[in-house]
Amino acid sequence: MKKIVLSFMAIMTLGFIVAQTPEEKGLEIAKAAEKADTGFKSSTVNIKMTLKNKNGQTSERLLTTKTFELTADGDKSLIVFNSPRDVKGTATLTFTHKKGSDDQWLFLPSIKRVKRISSNNKSGPFVGSEFAYEDLSSQEVEKYAYKFVAEKGNLLLVEQDPVDPKSGYTRRLVTYNKDKGYRIEKVEFYDRKNSLLKTLIYSDYNVYKGKFWRAGTFNMVNHQTNKETKLEFNDYNFEINLTEEDFSQVALKRAGK
Repeated sequence: MKKIVLSFMAIMTLGFIVAQTPEEKGLEIAKAAEKADTGFKSSTVNIKMTLKNKNGQTSERLLTTKTFELTADGDKSLIVFNSPRDVKGTATLTFTHKKGSDDQWLFLPSIKRVKRISSNNKSGPFVGSEFAYEDLSSQEVEKYAYKFVAEKGNLLLVEQDPVDPKSGYTRRLVTYNKDKGYRIEKVEFYDRKNSLLKTLIYSDYNVYKGKFWRAGTFNMVNHQTNKETKLEFNDYNFEINLTEEDFSQVALKRAGK
């Protein structure tokens, strides 16, 4: 009788696995990725941004990013440009939210004012780059509806549809590496007409504190304008103790001076 009961339970479990919908599996993968990256608390990193126009001409910018992890809500981040002179002191503060629109502010040193970025402008280019303001937000599970698309070896492809109706994207196709902490390898962005707009490639990964995977390079290609933006990350620091006071509008003004 015991063997019969166990066989019945095995069949029921197998039936549950088979019955898992693409939406359920996509959500499951997104939650696994979020769990794998939980617990870093705070970090800073230096970034070199290289802009390439459609003619292949390039220009460089140097910036610093601070990130503060929150579990009850989305993360907070502060980006400050250090050079060249025309953008030096420009700073962006982002409060990501699990639900609802994110809060973002831009400090412009030329007028010494903080400007709130409206939800209608989140799809606009971030300081002339191929990254949009909404791309600066942390990856929160609640911000998308999910659908598993395919599995190729250790890579999992998941469609993510933004919940926010003001998003500049109809969907994103995200490639996760399940053998490397569910880190993201590639994201394809589709515009409001559902045409491929941009592709972001993550590369040169390193693991920090024995758990947290961080790409050394982001390369964003805009297929519609033939422009590119490359971000190169250096000197990650996970030992710095940041607080929420480091991510206020006062801190935003101070960082830009």
